[in-house]
Amino acid sequence: MTQTVLQDKLFYLYPSDKQEVMEFIYILSGEIQYEDGAHTKSLTAHDFFSAKGLKEPVFFKTVTNVTYLWVITDPIFHEVSNEIKSLKEIIRRVDKKDRYTALHSERVMMHSVKVAKKLKLSKEDLHHLHLASQLHDLGKIKIAEEILNKPGKLTNEEFDIIKKHPGDGAKIVAETNYHYLSPIIEQHHERLNGSGYPHGLKGDEILLAARIIAVCDTFDAMTEDRAYRKAFSAEFAIDEIRKMTPEYYDPDVVAAFEEILKEEKRI
Repeated sequence: MTQTVLQDKLFYLYPSDKQEVMEFIYILSGEIQYEDGAHTKSLTAHDFFSAKGLKEPVFFKTVTNVTYLWVITDPIFHEVSNEIKSLKEIIRRVDKKDRYTALHSERVMMHSVKVAKKLKLSKEDLHHLHLASQLHDLGKIKIAEEILNKPGKLTNEEFDIIKKHPGDGAKIVAETNYHYLSPIIEQHHERLNGSGYPHGLKGDEILLAARIIAVCDTFDAMTEDRAYRKAFSAEFAIDEIRKMTPEYYDPDVVAAFEEILKEEKRI
């Protein structure tokens, strides 16, 4: 299959459950980078590599738009289905409705996958987090633009409408083959002390994937312009998140995310 990944995105190869599975990637155009020990290496057009029997995941970042040929000896292409494309199209429509959150879901996904790498999530958990983080705001498709883009403070009634979006998103996904993502999407606004919504879950009642999205979602919301305020700095945002840990946020997730921000020299 030919794949195209846009600039500044992450993709990854993960150890297969089947030792005999082999993957082969041939770069048709563009440039990608990966970490080889303490060094960062680049691959460009006409470079290629194969992977078999991986012991740990290999993460790649696109330096430019990249097109590559992907061959794998495991029949997994059914996962790149029309159904997931339809769900992602809803997210694109949400981004168009809310002019202040364009590409928000994509950024939350990028942050979440980096945290997953730090926390060494399993192949299955990483896969679920990768998809759920892209789809976490799916339910906002049911919210009127006037509420999403309101420049002033929301009324209690308007906020009650906003609070329905995790459940609405979970219901949309529950009717697809990706129903297993529903609990993650439904829980991404839950908080460890039980003050979140929609169910007031506490501590380990909240899935780890949802706890990761919660931190990354909050950070991105704070560091982007909104109708009612300008963006905060990354330093300010992570400081505020740290102040709300562990009451709201998972300390391990926050620590991993803070480490990433330091490595990227954002703080």
